[in-house]
Amino acid sequence: MNDASGSGPVIELQDITKIYQMGDVQVQALRGVSLKICQGEMVAIMGPSGSGKSTLMNIIGCLDQPTSGTYRLVGEDVSSMKDDALASVRSRRLGFVFQSFNLLARTDALQNVELPLIYAGARDRRSRAKAALEAVGLAERMYHRPNELSGGQQQRVAIARALVNSPSIILADEPTGNLDSRAGAEVMGLFQKLNVESGITIVLVTHEPDIAEHTRRIVHMFDGEIASDEVVPEPRVAGGSAYRQQIGMPRGC
Repeated sequence: MNDASGSGPVIELQDITKIYQMGDVQVQALRGVSLKICQGEMVAIMGPSGSGKSTLMNIIGCLDQPTSGTYRLVGEDVSSMKDDALASVRSRRLGFVFQSFNLLARTDALQNVELPLIYAGARDRRSRAKAALEAVGLAERMYHRPNELSGGQQQRVAIARALVNSPSIILADEPTGNLDSRAGAEVMGLFQKLNVESGITIVLVTHEPDIAEHTRRIVHMFDGEIASDEVVPEPRVAGGSAYRQQIGMPRGC
């Protein structure tokens, strides 16, 4: 599923600032952030409310643009792209997973997963959506509507939807925030499996330290800056003992 080649950085930010104009007041959400994330990494971004982590995630996801600085996504400078170009980059490179699942209530799992393919004009959307649901272990639930699924199953549908366009990067914003601990561990196990077996780069925002410890690296934000950037020496493993050695191997570029 990973369309990036080589082992270089897929996310490269240099001196990124973001300033919002709030009436007569300027709010500096990011203050010269530089960050490099390599192909195949699994990284958590943490920080208190107002630290800039959500702004940073929006810029990484091409949902917002920096006030200044340079952002290269898989080698492509996206810092000053227009909206149409950014939308194209998002559909080709990125998959998104959100805390609230964002599923359409009146459509079944299969139809929810098909949505990005409909927007992209794909012809083989039914077979690709089925394959994505099979990849997240929901082959037997694909014709069920969201209200017929548990919270963990709904989030897996959302992950399948993120996978269906074969992104090289998945961005997850508090993906376990609406789940109990067991379902949250299952979702993190799925992310670990996708990271190890498919080489997909995964970046997630979380406020839960035990969730962040499932990743290989934790970036802490504070007051719009990176306060620390640390390798996790022994990540928690939710995907079974078969992944323990592979999950623990840091990847560089």
